[in-house]
Amino acid sequence: MSVSAVSLSRLLRCSLPAVGRSANTHPARCVCEREPTLPGARWSSTRLDMDGSGRPATWDSFGIWDNRIEEPILLPPSIRYGTPIPHVSLSNVGCASHIGRRRENEDRFQVSKLAHNILYFAVFDGHGGPQAADFCHKHMEQHIRDCLEVETDLQAVLSKAFLQVDVALAAELRIYGNASLMMVGTTATVALLRDGIELVVGSVGDSRALLCRKGKARKLTDDHTPERKDEKHRVRHSGGFVAWNSVGQANVNGRLAMTRSIGDFDLKKSGVIAEPETTRTLLQHAHDSFLVLTTDGINFIMTNQEICDVINQCHDPTEAANVIAEQALQYGSEDNSTLIVVPFGAWGKHQNDEYTYNMSRNFASIGRWS
Repeated sequence: MSVSAVSLSRLLRCSLPAVGRSANTHPARCVCEREPTLPGARWSSTRLDMDGSGRPATWDSFGIWDNRIEEPILLPPSIRYGTPIPHVSLSNVGCASHIGRRRENEDRFQVSKLAHNILYFAVFDGHGGPQAADFCHKHMEQHIRDCLEVETDLQAVLSKAFLQVDVALAAELRIYGNASLMMVGTTATVALLRDGIELVVGSVGDSRALLCRKGKARKLTDDHTPERKDEKHRVRHSGGFVAWNSVGQANVNGRLAMTRSIGDFDLKKSGVIAEPETTRTLLQHAHDSFLVLTTDGINFIMTNQEICDVINQCHDPTEAANVIAEQALQYGSEDNSTLIVVPFGAWGKHQNDEYTYNMSRNFASIGRWS
């Protein structure tokens, strides 16, 4: 019998009683066959091979993953981290991008597999034109791949890739000799998921990443705006200034509402940088329902908890993505609205029975803009 099988058997015996289903369902039972003693005998477990097919049991067998989305567990990472980890399939990820009331959709998003154990999720919200967002959509993934060849720390990978993309974009735009192109830019919020459990997020600008844990919204990014004391200090120390427009929004040099971005090369000497802030989180699949990446067309108009509450009412991530984008429009958002919803082990587990929404409701009547 292999060491992996022995380790996993012990892992399951230790961890299963603590992760049973909720009170209205039957608790999961760990019923493992007696270990074979004859040389060459096949080790098996009713927990891992319930139908005799040789395939691992689905995550739902452990009483955590909602039965609407069933995925197998990842055996090596589960053994390494000492906890059952479900496979996160790109086919279950929900995405939506709505133009809203703008003439053009300058938002871009991307979902892909970088390596056998690393998934990539990204949203880019362009301003001044779509060129910077288009460039990031086309090249960010490859820069991350290149960094992964020489670096294992995912936070360092994202930091290097963001700065490299910024330099590459500057070189690209200078070819055209058009000064106005030096004013295009984009936010960038990128999430990397390794082994189904290590989640690393890097961000510049005001697009956002949220993790829903135990039904509560947990911010993984902080908006880079001139209102932040540390960001304002850097801008002023670099020779820039912060001015407020007629609706009370702070802008760098009276032009840009964010202090970090990819592009905006006319403001680089005024303290606008492309270096991302990064966070690293180990997922708790028994409690974490999903990751959601949003552009400000959504997070400017809906609170973090509102976003999580609405998604928790939805049947699947694709429905959730479209409902959120539509609801932002109903609330009065005039910007492009883009989001990615990535389901985790507790998808469907933390529905808020007290929260209801109705897409036909006239949201203006609630006084959100009063």
